[in-house]
Amino acid sequence: MQSKQKNLGPALLGVAGVAIIAGLAYYFSSSRPMPDGLIVASGRVEGERIIAAAKYPGRVLKVLAKEGDTLAAGALVAQLEDESFQAKTEQARQVLNATEAQWKSAQASLDVAQKEVPMGLALAEASLSQARAMLSKASAVEQQSQRDAQRHKELFERGVIERHRYEQADLAWQVARTDVHAAEEAVKRAAQGVAQANLGNEKIRARQQEVNALGAQRERAAAGVSEAGTVLKDLQITAPDSGVVLSRLREPGEVVMPGGAILEMVNLDRLYLKVYVPESKIGQVKLGLPVRVYTDAAGDKFFDATVSYIAARAEFTPKEVQTTDERTKLVYAVKLRITNNPEHQLTPGIPADAVIRWKQDVAWQKPRWK
Repeated sequence: MQSKQKNLGPALLGVAGVAIIAGLAYYFSSSRPMPDGLIVASGRVEGERIIAAAKYPGRVLKVLAKEGDTLAAGALVAQLEDESFQAKTEQARQVLNATEAQWKSAQASLDVAQKEVPMGLALAEASLSQARAMLSKASAVEQQSQRDAQRHKELFERGVIERHRYEQADLAWQVARTDVHAAEEAVKRAAQGVAQANLGNEKIRARQQEVNALGAQRERAAAGVSEAGTVLKDLQITAPDSGVVLSRLREPGEVVMPGGAILEMVNLDRLYLKVYVPESKIGQVKLGLPVRVYTDAAGDKFFDATVSYIAARAEFTPKEVQTTDERTKLVYAVKLRITNNPEHQLTPGIPADAVIRWKQDVAWQKPRWK
């Protein structure tokens, strides 16, 4: 028994020695400060919040997404009640149909008038030309009859011809004068016909104005239908961007106001790590510097990032923030845009450490704290 204890003693001492050496090595390696050119900071992964919100007030009819769902941009996530808007849309459609029918009827009348008026005017002008020709002929006949009647009168008065011949010539003159008066009246009537035909152009203009007015009414009615359709479409709440649902903020039956949030989402491909850099080191941080982000779950694996934002003003160190110098009082908020997130391993809220390299010739190292 004693020999066994004597044999175990050196073994135990050897194991203890190895453990002590390993512990000291870990202590000195972990307590050794980061080389000049690397800055260590910690924070939590965050993402820009995406809100699927209602544009119009209403009661939530159904919510189609739940927390943790991955949605594509434009995916339907909720529906508001739309019965009253459906009725308004139908009413707008009826107004549009009635106005459309009136416009088509007025357009058809205009088309007919545009064909009939020129034809009527052409006929009236032809009638006027014919009447003027008849008047010219009748006037010539009347003038000749007048001369004949005058000659016969002179011959009768000298006793050369009998009285009845003179009376026949005088009667022919009277008939010719009557024909001239009739031709003159025909010319007047034909001229009135031309004037009346010309009024057809005024009718065309009036009907054109009617068509234009009905066309404007039709456009307003179409705009009403379009607006009602837009409202109906807006009652269907869609995802404004692709992402993962973080919170379902409304349930069926609840009433929302304009701008009321239905879902809160985040795009896991656009995450950033918000860290705080001590005031003494903020001068070394520049936009675009390369960064490596580490998490406890990923072990030695890191995520590439870049400095995308640096606060313009310092603030007191938040209680939950760890810095390399716990005595630091003033820090600057810095956002580190994560370049890629394979398999969406990073999610908002995960704590992470970052190494910012501001000297390109310095080798990368995992973050460690003094």
